[in-house]
Amino acid sequence: MKRLRLAALFAAAALALLPTTASADVTYPDPIPLAGQQIIHDPTVHQLRNGQYVAYSTGGIIGARLSTDLHHWDDAGNAFATPPSWWYDYNSTADPWAPDLSYRDGRYWLYYAVSSWGTNHSAIGVATSPTGLPGTWTDHGKAFSSEKTDTWNAIDPALIHADGKLWMAFGSYWTGIRMVELDRRTGKALPDAPVHHLATRPDAPYAVEGASILHHGAYYYLFASYDACCAGVNSTYKIRVGRSTSVTGPYVDSTGKPMLEGGGDLFLASHGRYIGPGGESTFRTHGKTWLAYHYYDANDNGTPKLGLNELGWRAGWPVFK
Repeated sequence: MKRLRLAALFAAAALALLPTTASADVTYPDPIPLAGQQIIHDPTVHQLRNGQYVAYSTGGIIGARLSTDLHHWDDAGNAFATPPSWWYDYNSTADPWAPDLSYRDGRYWLYYAVSSWGTNHSAIGVATSPTGLPGTWTDHGKAFSSEKTDTWNAIDPALIHADGKLWMAFGSYWTGIRMVELDRRTGKALPDAPVHHLATRPDAPYAVEGASILHHGAYYYLFASYDACCAGVNSTYKIRVGRSTSVTGPYVDSTGKPMLEGGGDLFLASHGRYIGPGGESTFRTHGKTWLAYHYYDANDNGTPKLGLNELGWRAGWPVFK
């Protein structure tokens, strides 16, 4: 229950009837102005050691964008020149989704999902690079996988360091967001590692996915995408957030309602031309924390585009600056 290939997405968006543009909602800020190649889906953004910013995303063989200032973005091709052969075991067109980029131990680490729409026969792969630039990645195969007998779906990876350990949040529908510990050396799930449960909804089909976890102060903050993506201007995606003093939960919203019981403060939703924001990730640069996400542009036939907003903090919770 996840993402269509972007070509199918564009086709669906072009055929969709544009609804009346939502009225302005001062609760939700517009993304900062961007230029250049803005088309993107499920972005992960990172400042490389050479000073450039890179955004990897769903589309192509993990689509890449480069920027020197976070405002103007250029198309930089794909992470991989050709898809690793094992991807075809999970997707007939070797179409990867929802990457996650991080840096540790002198290397960049790229996690991504390979699956097909409507199944949890899925896998999360891992690759490394000395520079983080497209075309420099070495794939290391599967880091974690799920099968139809599992009650979770191994897509939408999100890495987080906590208490000297490396963790990966993941999940989409199939009872929502989960977490597993990784081997720091290999970057793959530890053998027989328990699978923790972080967030779900009481109602099928448990439309929670696209986790991102941010550590700030005494808390870990879990951002997640709720409802439906990938339908252009008809998308109902929105971002909710909860927090926990432990990386494995329990996560609760500002009212104390657990995210395992459908809780989560509404953080960003459709407003104006910016429809269905989600597929989010967070990153830090120059002492600032940013939220990256995609939205569907109601002024451009529902084309998915990059959204960036700086985050601040108020009373122990993230807010937009």
